[in-house]
Amino acid sequence: MKRSTYNEMEKRAREYFKKAGIVVREDEPVEVSDFGLDIIEEVGLQLCVYINTERVCAKEMVLLPYQTCPEHKHVDTNGMEGKEETFRCRYGKVYLYVAGEGNKEEIQAKLPATDTTVYHEIILNPGEQYTIMPGTWHWFQGGPDGAVISEFSTKSTDETDVFTDPKIVRQTVITD
Repeated sequence: MKRSTYNEMEKRAREYFKKAGIVVREDEPVEVSDFGLDIIEEVGLQLCVYINTERVCAKEMVLLPYQTCPEHKHVDTNGMEGKEETFRCRYGKVYLYVAGEGNKEEIQAKLPATDTTVYHEIILNPGEQYTIMPGTWHWFQGGPDGAVISEFSTKSTDETDVFTDPKIVRQTVITD
């Protein structure tokens, strides 16, 4: 991803935090992830991690309208169970998909340009939340106005996430 695109996405994320009434200080970094695909408007995620210790993690995430965080699961890492996470919608609408009843022809989200296998739809509006257990395949997308999501979880080891789509990489590469 070009540095100019990264900077623009960070700026847009900060605007969404303001819309949601969430204060993110200027000295707090906002990470922009394109999952190595360079189609950030469609597949990507912007986030600010407040804390990530051996026991807990708290972060804020931004999804632009119909931007998707691709399907993945949190696996056991260094002898510890994978991450358990609770998403709480703060702004907009979140389309969340996990294993269970549902098929891709009936979902409200737009199918992303990445592989997906789970279609049990959970829709989160502001103030609603859902907990995802370790090892659960899931993907999520912002609604028509985008979304801001607070995540509360056990220790985040996102660098070890397993993705359904083999093209995806967790680390964003920035070019000039």
